[in-house]
Amino acid sequence: MSSNKTPPPRGAGAPASPRLAGRPAAGNKRGKLIAVASGKGGVGKTFVSITLSQALAQRGQKTLLFDGDLGLANIDIQLGLMPQYDLGSVIAGKLSLNQAAMRYETGGFDVIAGRSGSGSLANIPLSRLQILGEDLGLLSTRYDRVVLDLGAGVEKSVRQLAKPADTILVVTSDEPTSLTDAYVFIKITTMERPRTDIRIIVNASNSTREGERTYQTLHKACNGFLKISPPLAGIIRRDARVRESIRNQTPILTRSPASEAAKDVEAIADRLLSS
Repeated sequence: MSSNKTPPPRGAGAPASPRLAGRPAAGNKRGKLIAVASGKGGVGKTFVSITLSQALAQRGQKTLLFDGDLGLANIDIQLGLMPQYDLGSVIAGKLSLNQAAMRYETGGFDVIAGRSGSGSLANIPLSRLQILGEDLGLLSTRYDRVVLDLGAGVEKSVRQLAKPADTILVVTSDEPTSLTDAYVFIKITTMERPRTDIRIIVNASNSTREGERTYQTLHKACNGFLKISPPLAGIIRRDARVRESIRNQTPILTRSPASEAAKDVEAIADRLLSS
């Protein structure tokens, strides 16, 4: 692990519920590498990745958050970080993944930042991505959980980086385009890796009941056309404090720990640790 210190922030349906994974069980190490994906951008995937990482850390899990959005990396921006090193230096062969990791004390977890504001990493060869995935798998042995924030979409580079993941959380909203793109991501991933553990998160839902309806819509398509039944990882209710936390570059579990959205992500973390 690098000893880099984090600099100060820049500014300060009925079947749905039974499919929710069970209750917390300490010490379970299955599902160590968790990829957070979405077929469409703008559904809150990075917010989910950050909040989930902090929730896991608060539950005693040594956690690493890896910014795998090679085209539009923004974890450093949402956290108000100015990392000395980022994924670009790793890709260039200047340092190892381990050396690129920095401590984010506010959240209690480690971060490997992407190259914010640059799309240059989106075009790296698949062979290099394969090596990067293998390196990430090796680095994950030093952690209890690794959260991989993938880029949006179904491009081959996104799917390649997701290959080492034990579990893939597909984030969607109730928007038709989001549901369609989430379905396409699930379809292609399942075709390539039939035994992949895919779970669904419905984000920014107006209510738990509405979130369950959204999940049922996606589940029905997966069951009817793909003959699979991806479980519901959880529903995150729409919460104005999410936008506030992002605007203030502070995780919601730090800024508004009692908020509905914070509690919903904590519930997802508990289910992951129990499954």
